[in-house]
Amino acid sequence: MAVDPRRTRPLWATATAVLALAALSACGGSGGADPVGAPATSNAATSNAAAPTAVAPTAVAPTDAPPPAKGKLRGYGTVRQLSETADLVVRGEVEPAGFRVDEVLRAANGASVNAGTRITLASLPAGVPDMAHMSTLEPGQVAVLYLAKDPAASTFRTLSGDFGVFDVTGAGDDAVAASRSQAMAVSGLVSEDPTASGHGFRTTLGQLRAVAAQAR
Repeated sequence: MAVDPRRTRPLWATATAVLALAALSACGGSGGADPVGAPATSNAATSNAAAPTAVAPTAVAPTDAPPPAKGKLRGYGTVRQLSETADLVVRGEVEPAGFRVDEVLRAANGASVNAGTRITLASLPAGVPDMAHMSTLEPGQVAVLYLAKDPAASTFRTLSGDFGVFDVTGAGDDAVAASRSQAMAVSGLVSEDPTASGHGFRTTLGQLRAVAAQAR
C-alpha cells in the first residue's frame, strides 16, 4: 500500500522532538552533574587548609648566664645581731703584729681568748665585691671587734668587714663607741631604726658590753 509522504513528515518531526527531549531528560538525571552548577572551592579556603599551623618557639633557658657574685657580705641591723653571730667580741688595740686583746666581751663556739692575748686578723677573701669599701685597721687604733674564727686556721676576721668594727674613744662604760663605716653600720642596739640606716651608729662601750652579755 502506498503511503502519502505528506502525512508521514509531521509524524517523523514529532518523533524526533520526543527523542531529543528524552535524551536531555536522561542527561539531567544521571550522576554526572553539570560542572557549572557545582559549588566552586575558593582559593582562600584551599590556602587555609594547606597552610601549616604556626608553632610558638619554646623559650630556652640560657646556659651561659654569669654566675652570681661570690662572697657578698651580709648586712647587720643591730648590735644584738652582731653579738649573737660573732665567735668572739673583744676590745683592744691594733698592733703591727696583730690585735692585742684587753677585754673579752663575749666568746662562743669554742673560741677561747684571754685578756692580754694577741690574735691574728685576716683580711676579707679575695674577690669580695664590697672589699673596695672596707677600711684598714691601723696600729694604735682602739676598737671593739666582732669576729668570726677561721675554722681552718688560728685567725679571725671582722664580721662583714666594717660592720664588725667600732672605734672606741675614752675609757670606762661611758667611752664612745662609733661604727667604723657610715654606710656599713647597724642602726640600733637591739632593734633597727630605719631613719638611722646609712648614717653610722654611735653608742657607749657600756651598752656594747650589756648587749654582748645578753646574747644567746
